[in-house]
Amino acid sequence: MKKPIPRISTRGYFDLSTGKTIKNNKYFLYPKKSFESFSKQKEIAIMIHGLRNNPQGGVNKFEIAKRRLMQLGYQYPVIGFSYDSNTKGAHLKKSEGRALRVGQRIAQKNGKNLAQFVIDFKEKNPRAKIRFLGHSLGTNVILSTIEFLSKRSDTDGIIESVHFFGSSITNDVPSSKKFGKLLQKIVNKKIVNYFNPKDEVLKYAHESGQVKNPLGLFGTSRKPISKYTQKLVHPKNHRFVSYAKKLNNFP
Repeated sequence: MKKPIPRISTRGYFDLSTGKTIKNNKYFLYPKKSFESFSKQKEIAIMIHGLRNNPQGGVNKFEIAKRRLMQLGYQYPVIGFSYDSNTKGAHLKKSEGRALRVGQRIAQKNGKNLAQFVIDFKEKNPRAKIRFLGHSLGTNVILSTIEFLSKRSDTDGIIESVHFFGSSITNDVPSSKKFGKLLQKIVNKKIVNYFNPKDEVLKYAHESGQVKNPLGLFGTSRKPISKYTQKLVHPKNHRFVSYAKKLNNFP
């Protein structure tokens, strides 16, 4: 029987119609015993999925990430961060805009939860490295996480590296005075952005006014922070499995 991929989850913490917080819990771990063994690991990689993923959809993305990283020789645990991204009406044209806004609200709130996991994990495993991989709306979660981590005085360089795929955050982030500075402070080694000017989902979101100048569509146009690099890729489509195929080395 295949072992389940360990995951940090906040499923059921937020209302899928409004984004309202239902539970104020930090997070829960599944299976919990898997996390007990991570104290002996030198590092872990956490994959954060995008919009329109129910619990099983999230697991599928985590499996894709684990399989690809193993192919590239990565020998450390790959963990998933599963959150309420399957917002109501995201699949319907008449309600997609509202569903996206709710998803963005939930992603922003989840930064606090993932940041708390990072802090808790580092307290138990101070020497272990933590790496983030985020797809689409998952990159919003990462940015929010970094923002929450920056509020503490002991989090400089606490995240070893960040990889963005089909990112829906705005393309001025790597060069902005606010977020650029935070990324430079919290991320120890590098931020790598995989962008595609032909990404059909991001292009539609930009042209419809739902997402302003997504980083995953345009890359950054101004001089970014020194830890940021970007790679122009041409995946088959916006799906994470297509972007994962374009990842040729890790970390």
